[in-house]
Amino acid sequence: MTTKMLKAHWLRITVHVGALIPLAVLAWDYAHDQLTADPIRAIILRTGKTALILLMLSLTCTPVNTLFGFKPAIKVRRALGMYAFLYAAIHVAVFLGVDYGFDPVLLKDALFERPYALAGLAAFTILLPLAITATRGWMKRLGPAWKKLHRWVYLAALLVILHFVWLVKADIREPLTYGAVVVVLLMVRIPRVRKWVSRMRNQLHGKPRGSFITRDVSRQIP
Repeated sequence: MTTKMLKAHWLRITVHVGALIPLAVLAWDYAHDQLTADPIRAIILRTGKTALILLMLSLTCTPVNTLFGFKPAIKVRRALGMYAFLYAAIHVAVFLGVDYGFDPVLLKDALFERPYALAGLAAFTILLPLAITATRGWMKRLGPAWKKLHRWVYLAALLVILHFVWLVKADIREPLTYGAVVVVLLMVRIPRVRKWVSRMRNQLHGKPRGSFITRDVSRQIP
């Protein structure tokens, strides 16, 4: 790969490599028996945390473009979202298949006796159709409904935060921090707030008052 290509696609390369590193480390630790005394729980916790971080990063892409005019962030949003779903899928598959052996009786008890499990499964149920319809082909097929569908990602994010809060029980500072990030990202989506942010950004860059962007690519995809 040439230097020119690296400069043009450095963010995409960084996202792909960075998103796959946790999976590579997890595979290495599993192969070398370095996943603590309870490897199943370690896999579930690691994949869940990675999925949450990648989901937060994907939701941050649009505000980064709105606040700073950094358009490359929009180009990696889908990849971040798909990697988030990949880790979430592993997280759920290990929980359902390895931890509970897909036993309906055990799963029923787990879901109703452990609220965090129910919240996590609800979040994954929302993320599944979003991942399936993430392609440009589905965007064209669904038309305006596509944007409405993909706004459900914020509900999924809030459910993931609730899942995290109920899971840790005692020290909830970390999940609440993620929750605060989601709230801020939702606020940036409010039209008046977005216009105000765009106006402030343009003023900082010395652009005319009425030149803030209203049809940039960040409005096309949640």
